[in-house]
Amino acid sequence: MTDRIQRVWQAIDPGRLRRTFIEMLNIYSPSGKEEDIQLYLEGLFSTAGFAVRRQEVDEDRYNLCLTMGTGEPQLYLVAHVDTVPAWDLEDFGAREEGRVIYGLGSADMKGGCAAMIEAWLAMAAALKPEERPPVGLLLAVGEEENGDGSAAFLESYHPPWAVIGEPTGLIACFAHYGYMEAGFVTRGVRSHSSLPELGHNAVESMLRVLMHLGRDPIFDRARSDIVYSIREMSSSRAGFVVPDRCETWIDLHLPPAQNPVVVQEAIRRIAAGAELAIPGLDLDVTFDFASAGYALDMNSHLGKTLENIYPELGLKLRLDAFRSHSDGNLFFAAGTKPLILGPGALETAHTSDEQVLFDEVTAAARIYAALCIGAG
Repeated sequence: MTDRIQRVWQAIDPGRLRRTFIEMLNIYSPSGKEEDIQLYLEGLFSTAGFAVRRQEVDEDRYNLCLTMGTGEPQLYLVAHVDTVPAWDLEDFGAREEGRVIYGLGSADMKGGCAAMIEAWLAMAAALKPEERPPVGLLLAVGEEENGDGSAAFLESYHPPWAVIGEPTGLIACFAHYGYMEAGFVTRGVRSHSSLPELGHNAVESMLRVLMHLGRDPIFDRARSDIVYSIREMSSSRAGFVVPDRCETWIDLHLPPAQNPVVVQEAIRRIAAGAELAIPGLDLDVTFDFASAGYALDMNSHLGKTLENIYPELGLKLRLDAFRSHSDGNLFFAAGTKPLILGPGALETAHTSDEQVLFDEVTAAARIYAALCIGAG
């Protein structure tokens, strides 16, 4: 471990990190309503003497960007500040039980965000200006919706590397699943619900379509590498009638090497077979979003840094592919190599039991600092 890393690790303040984290959790910041937390973070950095640049995304929504060192940043720490909507607006904030911190966004990803902020503050405090690595910090909006914050950033900036603090339990994800959304619409004939024989029930058709899909090998959870979830299903709401329309959306997470276009063609083929098997079926299939996965070479300066520092932290370095969708897909498509690594676990993200072990948040701050120094 280098002298610079040692000095920065000594400057990391767990008390300050905890305060920042708790205050972030107590600010409600669902996608589209991130201004309050951005104002808080902008004030935090401005008070500490940092120059913070706002990058407009749309009206009253903006990313925050900071840089240090000389020359173009070789690595950006990337954190999204938005969350999914609260399960309960009376109970979304921070709650502590021992070393575990609960709250909306604690894992996804205010824990990673707070750790990146602490790493930044510690580097600035411990290193002379000429010692600081050429790195940046992006605090982005909109990840939980459509990634518009990172998309706006990538219109102007293409750093060689990014470290994105999504919840991985500190597992280093140099590989990332792809993601796509498949939409299905069935149409029927409306009739009074007491006379279903006069109509054609679009919901019944949709259920048969989904059963037909489930029989195909690509939807066989025991054998297929594709991870899928039926996210939502809705029908026409006219009251006491046979529904004449039903819409379903399926999320599909694809292994890093899987081509989304090939999966789309396969689903269209299966759907065509459903039209032959289900009498009177009127079915449309659409794909509103698709993003390919990726697999990076772990034999890089980031990989070597992780190999050196994990034993110093008493951690075993583990590697995996990140199974969810994230802004990492956008960064990779734009030519940046994104490492996904952060505290917390996907198992609790987006649930009312979302949580993170504070010791992981502290360790993440040290990991992020070491990765930044390794980049310079």
